[in-house]
Amino acid sequence: MENFIQKYLEYNRHWAQHKREEDAGYFDLLAGGQHPEALILGCSDSRVSPSVVVGADLGEVFVHRNIANVVAHSDLNFLSVFQYAVEVLGVKHIIVVGHYGCGGVQAAMSDKVFGLIDNWLANIKDVMALHEKELNAIADEHRRFDRLVELNVLEQIKNIRQTSVYRKALQKGAAPELHGWVYNFSTGLINVIFGQGVNSPASAV
Repeated sequence: MENFIQKYLEYNRHWAQHKREEDAGYFDLLAGGQHPEALILGCSDSRVSPSVVVGADLGEVFVHRNIANVVAHSDLNFLSVFQYAVEVLGVKHIIVVGHYGCGGVQAAMSDKVFGLIDNWLANIKDVMALHEKELNAIADEHRRFDRLVELNVLEQIKNIRQTSVYRKALQKGAAPELHGWVYNFSTGLINVIFGQGVNSPASAV
């Protein structure tokens, strides 16, 4: 069996050499500090690397990931990242990136008991309860699943708006622009459901 650790380290060496050949000062610039334009909140799913799917170079985006891209008001990890991104890094955009086929959303839709993660999935069950009428009206299970993924992204944007960090930035006239995206594995494309470039009939936040 191939040694994945060695493969990754070998790739790193070749990648670093290639970057130095392209731009001798590339790593010196990165070492000088970061100035990202956006904070991306994405899912921990290994099939979705936000910076990869948008072609962002190192230093362009600040990234936080958790199961099902949730903004929980009790999550000090995300809130700390968010505050640092807004108040220290001065990011101009906050992008919540969900993805169709999300395992966390699918787990929340089931009646199974998974253990510790059920406490986290309760955040998504709250989204389900809030939009119960709309979701129950969708007969096709796959379409209902996709719609819950979209609604989850939209509700997390609402949650961001309720944080003290965002409200403080809003009062100062420096609130970042909010965006809601859903990545599609089948096409490799991003479906914009909220913010600049909207191309879906998804409900407004």
